[in-house]
Amino acid sequence: MVQAWYMDEAADDPRRPHRAEPARPVGLEQLRRLGVLYWKLDADKYENDPELEKIRKERNYSWMDIITICKDQLPNYEEKIKMFFEEHLHLDEEIRYILDGSGYFDVRDQEDRWIRISMEKGDMITLPAGIYHRFTLDEKNYVKAMRLFVGDPVWTPYNRPSDHLEARTQYLEFLARTA
Repeated sequence: MVQAWYMDEAADDPRRPHRAEPARPVGLEQLRRLGVLYWKLDADKYENDPELEKIRKERNYSWMDIITICKDQLPNYEEKIKMFFEEHLHLDEEIRYILDGSGYFDVRDQEDRWIRISMEKGDMITLPAGIYHRFTLDEKNYVKAMRLFVGDPVWTPYNRPSDHLEARTQYLEFLARTA
């Protein structure tokens, strides 16, 4: 099952866990209230997984590809890692299914505090449009992930501040309704 926690304020290596002291774990229900959805799947059978197909059909995830993030396989690795870790939002959902390796998604809660979500093999997550977030590898420096999308992919990140965007306004309205 997914592990998530409130982060400390340390500015050192983002690949470290950065757990707040004392520990402040975050459960799936709290993530759901932020619009974050989570599934645990069998990554070894992702090519023919009826559960994955069911999720894709229900949520209209029609497009997919696979990305490997590590120094040896991702062109412009250092630049991309910095870009992924820059706080941003998207106009559409961000869907990631970890096929191998591990990393962290950080999301902001209702009070603008960072929650770190540890992602490993078999974890699938959907971040809602308009949520401020970022991604980093962990200290293993490797992840292989399926990227899913509704329709054609649009990868445009809108770095913070982007509160003027309709996706952000709609997300804040969603938070107000779930409070």
